[in-house]
Amino acid sequence: MKFNEKLIKLRKAAGLSQEELGNKLNVARQTVSKWELGETTPEMDKLEELSDLFEISIDELVKDRSIPNSIIKEIN
Repeated sequence: MKFNEKLIKLRKAAGLSQEELGNKLNVARQTVSKWELGETTPEMDKLEELSDLFEISIDELVKDRSIPNSIIKEIN
């Protein structure tokens, strides 16, 4: 699973809109949209914030593999 797909899954599991996630990260909703469309990727500081927010390692967040179901269940 690619980063953008993981971000969508994690955001939705947390019950956040793109705008709400953007507010938590101090970025525009359009920035989150571009990340989710795979047009751009976050800078390292935003990857660290996403990692902390979703309680997932940066490694798990960016590597092209599936998110463990246990992580998705914890977010809900």
